[in-house]
Amino acid sequence: MPRSCVPPLLSHAPPLAALLRLYAAGSALACEPVDQGLLNRGYRVSTTRGRYFLKHHFDPDTADPAAIERRHRATQRLADLGVPVAQPLADREGRTVAVVGGHAYALHPWIDGRHRHGGQLTRAESARLGALLGAVHACLERVMPPKGRTRPATSPHPVESADPADTFTLIDDLLGRVRRHRPADAFDTLARHRLLERRALLEQHAHRRPPRGGPVGWVHGDFHPFNLLYKDDAPAAIVDWDRLGVQPRAEEAVRAAVIFFVRPVGALDLRKVRAYARAYRRAAGATPSELAAAVHRVWWERLNDFWMLRWHYERGDTRADCQFPAASALPVWWTREYDAVCDAFVE
Repeated sequence: MPRSCVPPLLSHAPPLAALLRLYAAGSALACEPVDQGLLNRGYRVSTTRGRYFLKHHFDPDTADPAAIERRHRATQRLADLGVPVAQPLADREGRTVAVVGGHAYALHPWIDGRHRHGGQLTRAESARLGALLGAVHACLERVMPPKGRTRPATSPHPVESADPADTFTLIDDLLGRVRRHRPADAFDTLARHRLLERRALLEQHAHRRPPRGGPVGWVHGDFHPFNLLYKDDAPAAIVDWDRLGVQPRAEEAVRAAVIFFVRPVGALDLRKVRAYARAYRRAAGATPSELAAAVHRVWWERLNDFWMLRWHYERGDTRADCQFPAASALPVWWTREYDAVCDAFVE
């Protein structure tokens, strides 16, 4: 899931002294929240022994300590194959997850780096990004034991595509929430416009709902600009492996490209997408037909997706509002340029 443009709603101080004792990481000098996560919490910690990134695994779906340690072991094996990852540190007893007060934490060395979106990448760097994700997928197949698979690679698609009937119901509900919101503002105006526009598109394209099917494999699960750190012009570390699992690999490649290479107006930079996709296919051994099917499924997913509006109107959570203009324009542009987008991924 893409990250927030503003700080998290709440900041909770971690039990820093207890954690640093467990890791023999010295005495705290400073602790600052890293304000880019929507689901978990992170802190930049300076101590008498160095600088660290402290992660509070807060999201209940991914916070089981045993599952976190399994993911840590996977990233350690990836690092042995040369994949740039931020490996966790082990505490005094050799564990990479510390549980304090019923909450799970992990400590990592601090990596000096920056996040870069697709507009900051050259075509050659876009190709390098595609090759990196392809290498991640290929290496995961090597390091994850076959018994860890939840389904064979030839099994049906694990997720049923969105039912447009359900989406129409959701659109009607959101339109009602927009109408009742007071005082009305510019966000409400854009939301109403996009909801009506999307309903019309779905009425026109409902017959194109994708079926189940397509190969699956091990994926990072959340590959986007805020989960990749660059040092100078080279990727330094892929972070946040909380969604590691077995899913359609080509769909992760398409979703990542859509997030990296969307422009503020909601269009994709297809020249960079093409360079990225060619490199990904070579590194991952993916076929053009796999990418074409993935493009169709992710297009349909975006056409039926309203998570930003649900957060805004159902939860009162506005952290993703700044992403909404481009994200809501993308399905409209993508539907109009469907063939060009598909060509960019498969040629």
